[in-house]
Amino acid sequence: MTRTTPAAAPALPPAQYPVQSPAQPPLAGRARRFATLRTVAALVLREMSTRYGRTPGGYLWAILEPMAAILFLAIGFSLVIRTPSLGTSFLLFYATGFLPFNLYQSISATTGRAIAYSKPLLKFPAVTWLDAVLARFLLNSLTGILITFLLIGGVYAVTDSRAVLDLPPAVLAMVLSLLRGLGVGTVNCGLMGLYPLWDVAWSVITRPLFLASGVLFLYEDLPPLAQDILWFNPLMHITGLMRSGFYPSYTAAYVSVTYVLATSLILFALGLVLMGRFHRDILNR
Repeated sequence: MTRTTPAAAPALPPAQYPVQSPAQPPLAGRARRFATLRTVAALVLREMSTRYGRTPGGYLWAILEPMAAILFLAIGFSLVIRTPSLGTSFLLFYATGFLPFNLYQSISATTGRAIAYSKPLLKFPAVTWLDAVLARFLLNSLTGILITFLLIGGVYAVTDSRAVLDLPPAVLAMVLSLLRGLGVGTVNCGLMGLYPLWDVAWSVITRPLFLASGVLFLYEDLPPLAQDILWFNPLMHITGLMRSGFYPSYTAAYVSVTYVLATSLILFALGLVLMGRFHRDILNR
């Protein structure tokens, strides 16, 4: 008995084989990036219209508030002491201390309340919590940098200051202020969402920060014990670095850029982890 083998399938001509199209680059990631940019831009425009467009004067008040604070400091201390700790201009001395501190305060406060401010919009799938944080950080960073340049330029214009500007330390101080504000603000964004009482507690805890950040004095003017304690305040490093960019004779030897940068990035990473883990719980409250 012979075994029959099944007949082989007839071979298709080469022209009849299915032709595979070349692999196409994934478009999902690219589309998401463009969607994020559009969302952040829309949130920035929304905050510009609500924060600065509904009050008389708008952006003018954002310039007048720090300018008034610097004027009060300069006039008040000029009545008590004859010359500031550096140079001859009270305006320049207090402007170089107050402006980076004010930039940090503005960034940390607005970023920390980003979720509460944009919570109705976060119900839409296209808007994420990170979009809200980035939008507030971007707008207030650009606003703060512009105000700093305008006020510093105004101080140079109205005073006979012989200070020589060294741009790299001044720019680095501003960048560190932005990063510090972003790190603290991101952590507070999560903590304020989980524990609403933290907003009040944080404002009370940080109230002495203005006096402990080198706005009114130099680090070198403090007694050794105060220096050992306040060295751990990153804002003390930022104000010292800022002043070293305006006073060539001043060398802020205590400043550690690595310390400020490391603590700011660690806080930002902790804030990202906190928000990534609990953002749904925060939005559902």
